[in-house]
Amino acid sequence: MFTKTNMKQFIKNTIKKTIQKLTTLLSSTKVGRLVNEVIVNDVMNRVQEMEHNGIRMKFTVPNLLNHFRVESFSTKEPETLEWLDTLPEGGTLWDIGANVGLYSIYAAKKKNCRVVAFEPSVFNLELLARNLFMINLQDQVTIAPFALSDGLGTSLMRMTTTEWGGALSTFGKKFGWNGESIKEVFAFQTFGVSMDQAVSVLYLPPPNFIKMDVDGIEHFILQNGPDVLSNIQGILVEINDNFIEQSDKSKDALERAELTLKEKLHSEMFEDTKFSSSYNQIWTRI
Repeated sequence: MFTKTNMKQFIKNTIKKTIQKLTTLLSSTKVGRLVNEVIVNDVMNRVQEMEHNGIRMKFTVPNLLNHFRVESFSTKEPETLEWLDTLPEGGTLWDIGANVGLYSIYAAKKKNCRVVAFEPSVFNLELLARNLFMINLQDQVTIAPFALSDGLGTSLMRMTTTEWGGALSTFGKKFGWNGESIKEVFAFQTFGVSMDQAVSVLYLPPPNFIKMDVDGIEHFILQNGPDVLSNIQGILVEINDNFIEQSDKSKDALERAELTLKEKLHSEMFEDTKFSSSYNQIWTRI
C-alpha cells in the first residue's frame, strides 16, 4: 500500500527514469549531444537570490538539494546564524565542512571576516567556487580543497551521494555521522591534514573561531588540533549525542583547550527525525 511519502518517491523516481532515458536517446545524435550540453550549462548557471538579516546573497542552484539549502537558509540552522552574528568584525573563521559555502559567505559578508573554507568533496567544490566568485568574495574566502583529519597523509574520501551540495560523507574512516558503517556510493583518494599541520605546514591563517560540521569525524579532528584549539575564542561543532565515542572525545579535547560549553541547539525541523540527537554545540573561552 502506497503512503503519501512512498507515492511522492515513486513519482520522483518515475520522472527521473524518464529523463534519463530521454538524455540517453539524445546522446545518440550530434544534435542531441548539443542539446544535452546546453541543458547542463543552463543548469549550472541557475542562480537563486535570498536575504537574511539584511545580508543579500545569491547561490548557484543546479538541483533540488541546493534549492532547499537556499530556501531553508534561515530556518535549518538558526543557531549557527545567531552564533555567526555574535562574532567580532574582521577576525578569521575556519568553516570546516563548508559544503557549497552558505555559512562562509554569510560570515564574510556580515562580519567582514577572513574565512578558510575546508571542503574536500569534488562535487561541492565547483559550486563553492562559483558562489564565491559570483558575489566577489574570492579574495576574502580561501578554499582549502582537502580534508581535515587526524594527521598528514592520503586516504579515501567516502561519499554517500554524488549530488551537488551533498553531505554525510567521511574521510579516512568507514563510519558516518552516527558511528555506523557508511553506505558508500563513490570514493576517491585525497589529501588530509590535522588542524595544527594546516597552520604549521601549510601556513594557513590560524582561526579566531571555528565552525565544524564533518558528519562523524569531528573528534579525530579536534583531538589532533590542540595548538589551534588553545588559541581560538570559540567554536560551533555538530555532535551526535548518541555517538558516544564522538561525543566523549570531542568534549575531552575542547575541555583540555580550556573551552566551556555554553549551549547546544538544533532546529525544530530535526525533532522526530534520525538527526534528533545531533546538536550544534557552542563552546567559548571564558
